[in-house]
Amino acid sequence: MNVLDKGFVRLVDFMGGDDRAVQAARVSFGAVSKGPEQDKRLIKYLMEHAHHTPFEHCYFQFHICCPIYVARQWMRHRWGSYNEVSARYTEVKDEFYIPSEFRKQDTKNKQGSVADSALDNAALRKIYEDSVEASYAAYHKLLEAGVAREMARGVLPVCQYTQFYWSVNARSLFNFLCLRTDKHAQKEIRVYADEIAKIVAEKMPWSWEAFEALNKQLPLGSE
Repeated sequence: MNVLDKGFVRLVDFMGGDDRAVQAARVSFGAVSKGPEQDKRLIKYLMEHAHHTPFEHCYFQFHICCPIYVARQWMRHRWGSYNEVSARYTEVKDEFYIPSEFRKQDTKNKQGSVADSALDNAALRKIYEDSVEASYAAYHKLLEAGVAREMARGVLPVCQYTQFYWSVNARSLFNFLCLRTDKHAQKEIRVYADEIAKIVAEKMPWSWEAFEALNKQLPLGSE
């Protein structure tokens, strides 16, 4: 799934599902599946009463391409495994996130932003792109002068795209989605979370339905 201007989300692997969560829960009583209707009710009960350990037996592995500053927010979610491309080992490509529209600082939410039609997006984009181009040109000049990749990368901006693999169990993934699909999350990470939510809804429809009802999620992609 393509995200932003050059990013993507790709499901690499998946293990488990609604039935695995049911099996993990029922083993506590030495029981097995009791049919779709009762199993679906069990999923709802587990979600509503915060019995989340059965969801830890379901795993997703994603391949993510996103701006570095989005990745740094992402990796604050520590209940998962990450392996990221290293600019020590490889030369950085000319891949940077260029916003189509800029937002102004929210005066009520100090960490947030809001849309503002009065902003001159064309002029602001020119400033932004000139800065990115100058940084990338400086990076190459340092490499050509013999500077090590691990040092030359220091001049690059955090809008540079990075890639990483993320392996995460469903319990931790629901926590990520609860926070990052929220309307208060930064838009650039929210659009990734919205795409991942679609994958989860497809792979674990009962669990997603229970999660969505419990958290009263806004429609995917909402502002």
